[in-house]
Parts: sequence; C-alpha cells; structure tokens
Amino acid sequence: MTSVRELESRLGDPWDPANPLGNRAVLAADERQEMFADGELALDDFGLNAEFVPVARGGRMTGLDRLIRTMRSVFRRDPCLGLGYGASSFIASVNVWAGGDEAQQRRLAELLLSGRRVASVYHELAHGNDFARVDFRADPGRPGELLLTGRKEVVTNAQRCSAMVIFSRTSDAAGGRSHTQLFVEKDALPPGALRYLPRFPSSGMRGVQLGGIELDRCPVDAGVALGPLGSAMEVALRSFQLTRTGLPAMTLGVLDTGLRAVLRFGEDRWLRGRPVGAMPVVRTALAEAFTDLLIADCLSTTVARAVHLLPEDTNAYASAVKYVVSGRSIRAMARLGELLGAQSYLRTGEYGIFQKLQRDLAPAGFGHAARVACLATVLPQLPRLARRSWATGQEPPPALYDLDADLPALPFDRLRIASTADPLTAQLLAAAEAMPSGDDRLRGPVRRFTAELARLRSAALGLRPADLAIGGDPAALDLTARYTTVLTAATCLNLWLAEQRRPGTFLADPAWVTAALLRLADELDGTSRSLPAALAGPIHAELARRYAAGRAFDLSDSALPDLPRSRN
Repeated sequence: MTSVRELESRLGDPWDPANPLGNRAVLAADERQEMFADGELALDDFGLNAEFVPVARGGRMTGLDRLIRTMRSVFRRDPCLGLGYGASSFIASVNVWAGGDEAQQRRLAELLLSGRRVASVYHELAHGNDFARVDFRADPGRPGELLLTGRKEVVTNAQRCSAMVIFSRTSDAAGGRSHTQLFVEKDALPPGALRYLPRFPSSGMRGVQLGGIELDRCPVDAGVALGPLGSAMEVALRSFQLTRTGLPAMTLGVLDTGLRAVLRFGEDRWLRGRPVGAMPVVRTALAEAFTDLLIADCLSTTVARAVHLLPEDTNAYASAVKYVVSGRSIRAMARLGELLGAQSYLRTGEYGIFQKLQRDLAPAGFGHAARVACLATVLPQLPRLARRSWATGQEPPPALYDLDADLPALPFDRLRIASTADPLTAQLLAAAEAMPSGDDRLRGPVRRFTAELARLRSAALGLRPADLAIGGDPAALDLTARYTTVLTAATCLNLWLAEQRRPGTFLADPAWVTAALLRLADELDGTSRSLPAALAGPIHAELARRYAAGRAFDLSDSALPDLPRSRN
C-alpha cells in the first residue's frame, strides 16, 4: 500500500531552495496565479486520485482518516494543490459513491484512476449555501432526455475537469424533493453547448481555477441522474459527512507548516543575546498553537473514524468539525503570524510561504459550506440528541480511539441525513467516571465540561420550534457553538484515556489534555488566558522534539523523512 511516507519522500524538503517541488517553486506559481505544474506531475506519478476511490472499485481509499493524513502532506506544502488537484475531485466523487448506481460508480472509478478530474458544481452566487433555492435547471426534453439550463459561478476546475456533479432543479415544487444531482461527462455534451465563465479574483487559492459554467437547454441523457429525481438533498447531506469532516482536517497540514516556519524563525532571529525561540512568551504561544492543532485533530480524527463505526450518528459531528477545525486553524495561524511579525507579510524569501498558506487557509472558513451554515445544520438536531444521549454515559466502540486499529469499509448506505443519537458527547460522562487517579489538575476542567453538558441538555430541551428555524433567536446558534466545544472536549478526553494503554508516551501524559480542556473552557467563558508554565513547558518540549526529529505535529507523530530538522 502506498504510504504517506512515500508521498513525503517524493515531494522532498520544502525548505530546500534547490528542490523543484519546494517552497520557492510553490511561491513562484502563486505569483503567476497558476497551479503548480511540477507539483501536479509529482501527484500524477504518485497516483493521488486512487486515494479517492474505494478499494472495492480498484482504488486505495481504505479509511477517511488515512485519506486525511495523505492529503495533509499536500496541504502542508501547497493548499492550491490540495484543493485544485485533489480535494475538488474528492468533494464531487463522494456524491457518486453515496448516490450513484453501479454503472456510474464504475465509470467514476475509471475516470479518477486514469488521472482525470471531476468537479463539484453546486454553488450559485445568488443563493450561497442555500442549495434548496438553486436555480440551475434540468427539465424534461424528449423521452429519456433532460435539458440543462443555467449558470454556476464558482466551480473548481470548471475547464480542467472531465466530468461534473451538478446540483440541479428538477421540480418547481417547494421542499426538499425539488432537486437532483447529475453526473455529467463533458464529452457527452454537444459541441459548443458548454460556455465557461471567467474566474473571480481572490486573495487566497490564487492558483486554483475557480471559474463558472453556463448552459442553455443543453440535452443530456436522463440516466445521468444520481438516484431518483428529487434525491439531491438527501445525497448531499450524506456526502457532506465525509467532506465537512475531511476538508478541514486536511488543512491542518497548513498549521503544521506554520508552526515549522515560526520554529525556524525562532532559531534564526536573536534578541538581546538569545534566540527569539527561547523567550518564554514565544514558547508559550507555540505550545498553545500546537495544542490547538491537537484539539482540532482529536475532533476531526475521531469523527473520521466514527463515519466508519457510527455512520448513523455522524451528520451533526461532520458540521461540528467544519465549524471547530477551520475556525481554530485560522485563529492559530493568525497568532503565529504575530510571532513572525513583518516576515508574515513577505511574499518572497525563506518565510514567504507563510503568507501564502495563511491566505489559502482563509477560504476554509466559508468554502464548500460556511461555518455558520454548519451550526444551522446542527441546531434543529440538538433537542433530539439531548433527549436520547446526554443524560447517561456511553462507552466508545473499541476501535474508535485506537488510531492503529483497522476500520471497516466506508458504509455509504448507512449514512443518514440527521444524526440518530450522540454517543461521542455522551462518552464525556463515561470518561469522567473512568479517569485514573493522578494529576488533579485535569479533574477541574473535566468537572467544568460535565457541568456544561448538563446545562446544555436543559437548554436544548427548552428550545422552541421557532428557535430552531432560520432567523430564530441568535442565542440558539450560540448554544450550538457551545455544544461543539463540549463535543470537542469529549473527544480529547477519550483519546487521552485510550492512550493510557501506552504509558510514557506524550499522548498518555495529562499535560496536553489538561491544556486542551483549559483552552476549550476559555471559549465557553469568552476569555483568552495563557497556558500556565507547568503545562506550556512540556508541550513546547514535545513540539521541539518532533521538530528536531522531522515528525508530524498531529496525533500521528509520524516520521516525515524529508522535512528539515532543527538547525541547533
């Protein structure tokens, strides 16, 4: 099986100016506002598209968590490659795996495994994330035919793709059965029928082709429909559980590189006779950003594994990942930018990659689905989840927090349009009971979150129907944001408990999970407090160890053989 280690070796040391796939070449492509061509050729040789195809269809997709780790290697170097080469096809393909028939899935596998791209054609600027109001039409034509009419303004790889998954209106009736997704190959369209719209300028993802398409009564075979007519929303809500989990988790590679940039800067710059990186305030800030990465990875990796193990319950979790992980990453990069100072604005030189990564990361907060839209997805589910799950603790499935355990194949047919229960949050109560004796610093934050869960349950059960609708009481959305914080704390605590089977490792140490819960508690309280030195010290030491050894900063702590080590 092709590994992350192989991909890292193919891409090489990004900081080496002689590396044709390094930061210098990535920045040059960004200045030209072009996709990084040599990077795409390297990913062609690696066969990255196989990562988006299930093993049963001839690909290498064995687990969502494994796919995320692979894509982090790409996002770590160039988010434009991550989105423009890979993730855009991933977004489109999961709709076919979730809603397509045998022939459509077989054809998609053929396209991807031959190195071609598939575009997700969803968004219309007039309607944003409100897919129920999409105007692009697929009307009946001659028998066995649909006529496509309309425009989509923001499409990744509009001109470079071989096929498109188009979210289309197939009925004028109100409600959730008025749209259908279509799997359309460009070669099947009449010559000249497809018109391309110009790309909108952007500050981030400048190399990604974000153009549009326009069609006017273009005939296609009615067999292009993914599932029955009117099933688009159901297919989308099922596929979102993979994309809203996967994409933000992939972009944690950006935060990994941001940390490495500041660590290098801390070695290079001296102030008052010592390296900047030796200053306590800098070490604390780095420890906090590292903790934020671990927090985000705890939630995203747990949910990625839950998609396999608890597929009926992951709808709300996926939206929580999009809200929590993208927001935490953006804030952590902003804090790292403050440490770099003026270097964080430069577009050339050793640290020029930082400003590009920060610009490219910004769309993670609204691309594909806005963070507030994700909260709105979770909100109407809260009363049901509170009633069914939040009163008693539940034990996690054995493989959920064992990151080395194999997972069953992705069960696309078991994904639901709404979560049936909430075992992950309920596991907070079981974890609180199972805590071993030892460091009392952790018990206070744990009690803080169990008490918060009780308050959330009471508040959620008291929500009125009007509070759950769009345009309802804004305080209800705040309640949903607090819920995502408690959910995240539950995943951190349970992963730490699972790591007790490996005593002596960093993830088994209470320091990081105590720091994680303290930072999450600050979100609940609306405060921003620095980590105490007793926690920041060992966390920074672990960060420095990984940096010196060339290892990943996420939960995997995996070897990245061609990343640079500390120069001290």
